[in-house]
Formats: sequence, C-alpha cells, structure tokens
Amino acid sequence: MNFVNSKQLFERAQQSIPGGVNSPVRAFKSVGGTPVFIKSAKGAYLYDADDNRYIDYIASWGPMILGHAYEPVVKAIQEKALSSTSFGAPTELEIEMAELIISMVPNVDLIRMVSSGTEACMSAIRLARGFTGKNKIIKFEGHYHGHADSFLVKAGSGVATFNIQTVPGVTAGVANDTLTAAYNDFEGVQELVNAHKGEIAAIIVEPVAGNMGCIIPEPGFLEALRELCDIEGIVFIFDEVMTGFRLAAGGAQQRLGIRADLVTYGKVIGGGMPVGAFGGKKEIMQHIAPLGNVYQAGTLSGNPIAMIAGYTMLKTLKENPSIYKELDDKTEYLHKGLNEVFTQWGEEPFRINRLGSMISVHFSDFPVIDFASAAAANNQLFNKYFHAMLKRGIYLPPSAFESWFLNNALTYADLDETIEKTKESLAEII
Repeated sequence: MNFVNSKQLFERAQQSIPGGVNSPVRAFKSVGGTPVFIKSAKGAYLYDADDNRYIDYIASWGPMILGHAYEPVVKAIQEKALSSTSFGAPTELEIEMAELIISMVPNVDLIRMVSSGTEACMSAIRLARGFTGKNKIIKFEGHYHGHADSFLVKAGSGVATFNIQTVPGVTAGVANDTLTAAYNDFEGVQELVNAHKGEIAAIIVEPVAGNMGCIIPEPGFLEALRELCDIEGIVFIFDEVMTGFRLAAGGAQQRLGIRADLVTYGKVIGGGMPVGAFGGKKEIMQHIAPLGNVYQAGTLSGNPIAMIAGYTMLKTLKENPSIYKELDDKTEYLHKGLNEVFTQWGEEPFRINRLGSMISVHFSDFPVIDFASAAAANNQLFNKYFHAMLKRGIYLPPSAFESWFLNNALTYADLDETIEKTKESLAEII
C-alpha cells in the first residue's frame, strides 16, 4: 500500500496540532509508524488519503455499530441542519431522546444529556459526591473514564498506551481522593472500603473493560460490588460509554443482569456525533441543578444535530433487536476463525477475549483478566501484527490496550478476508 499522502499530512499536522493529532492514540506512538489519515468511510470500510481501502474494526471507537454513513442517520442530520445547528434553548427532540433512552435501559428514571463521555463520567462522580457528602472514589486500574483529573490515576486506553501513570497537572489532592483496585479483584476493593470506612462516594467501573483490550468480568465480581455498595451506602456507577447500546439495547446492565445506581453513556448514543449522557435513579438524579444543588451545565448539551443522530440510531436498534444477535454471531465467527489461525501458527501463546461485539487479541500464555495481565502480554508482537494487517487492508485499533468493535455492515466475506490476512500476517512477522 502507498501511504505518501498520509505521511505528508502527518508532517503538516505536527506544525499546528500537538503531536499532529487531536487524540493521542491516533498518533500510532504505541505501534510505531505514521498514522493513516482517513478521507471517507462507508459501511464497513475506511478510505484513506491515498485511496487505500480498509476493513474497519474500530467503528470510530464504537459509535458506528451499523456501519459508516448509515443512511437514515445521515438523512436525519441533513434535514435537521436546515432548522439550524444549535438553539441554546430546550427542544421537544430532547424529551423524545430522553424518553427513548429510558424505555430501552433498565433502572434509569432521569437522564441528562452532555457532549462527551468524559463529561458524563465527570458529572456522575460530582453527583455521587454531592448526593453522599463523601469525597473519595474507587476506580479500577486500566479503566479509562475520560480525561477528567479524577480518572487519570492508573487509567487505561491512551494513558496506558503512552505508559503515563502519573499525569502532570493532576494535583495530589485529587489523586488522593481516587483509590484504585485491580479489576476482577473483589478482595482488593473490600480492603479499600474497610480502610476508608464512610469516606467513599462511588465505585465506578467499566462493566466490560474496553480500554486495556476487551476484559470480561469474572463470575460474581460485579454482583459482589453491587452488594458492597448497598451495604456501605456507596453509589455504584457503570461507565457504559463503550458498552451502552452495543452489548444489548439496554447495555451491560441488561446483558449482565446487574443494575447500577448511575450510568454514563457516549459513542453509540450519538450515532457518531459528539454526545454523552448520565442517568439513573430519581432519588440521586434529582440532586442535579436545577432540581438540586449539584451544578452541571453545557451550552451545547442536547444539541439538535447530535440529538437527531442519536435518536435515529437508538430507534433503529430498539426496533430491530435482531441486530444484536447478528453482531454476536459475526464476532463469534471471527473469534473462531482467528483462534484456528493462531493455534495452527503455534509460534506464540495467545488469548482472545470476547463479549458481544467487543473482542481483543493478546499475545499471552496466561488469562488476561486485568491491567497487569494485559500489560504483561507480548505487546511488541501485537504492534508487528497491527502493521502487517494494516498494509493488507485491515484496520485494527493501533494499541494492544484497545478493544476491537465490530459493526453490522461487516459481511462474512469481510470476516473471512480478515482471517486470511491474519494467516498471511503471522507468516510475515515471525
């Protein structure tokens, strides 16, 4: 493949944008090489500045669950834009969006729209603190809840990719109020709660981790957290920015049968537009201004273009529940095909983690169940695999610490091609 234009664009971008990118993981720093600059996308395919075509396994990091340029969403955006792109005042569409979400998601009485997943998680933590009158939170190592100060302690995703575990600009006071535990280690969480009795406002968790690869909760782990929060008066927060409306119409709460007190959303909820939301039980949500004294606001919250994109996407998912079965089947098919290829290859141990339409490959000879085991895998080999696949037209996440996201525009022919290209790539890298 020819990457001449992408290289030129990256050189130009570095003159005006820090690192040449507007989100760190796009820089390819973890995997090496020059980032690919995308020109357009349609269905399951990306097209770069050099007119190379890729089968896409990022789906814009999750939102494009039905594929790129999904026609109903595009048409809805075009029509709504004719009425103006922003009002700064309430609209009926915001009510319809809230009603739709509440009809799809268990355990959400009220929901507040925001403009990003980071904003949603930041607001949920503030609300939990305001509701409980406590300051400390527990998060899990390798879980990424956006780039608000409270969350950048032992975070996953880009922070893990760049090996930044102490972030300049985050004060000691903020860091001291953020307690961290290993994912899937309930005893570690119990010890933290016992050591900080009566001080913990919230436990926030990615119910299915997607920012250190796809990491699945061990049986009983989330159930134990739910019970602990009930006993200790701690607000249990599900960060469903990735899993919301992807693992099921009702997200991870529905798929796993665990109910959180507050839930945060992003990605799929916006149909590709910058949208986030946080919601939950009325007794907690009524503390948000203007009902209560916990302040949260946003000039572009409930933006009509973002709302119509998300509303159209969610309505499609609600009315067509078979989409989730189709996605699960495709992901299982890919899993089996990759497993067969890696097994036949036999050069390096591997693990494939999967739940629903989230999947990741780890070159490891032990189960990958938390950040430590994800970091201990042979991630340099993953980097070689990434580039071998990229030059064969398969676009994987440019980091071993990211989940792959399938979209339903992928065909079984695309999956077969991906499996075949994996076979070719493995033959090249060893």
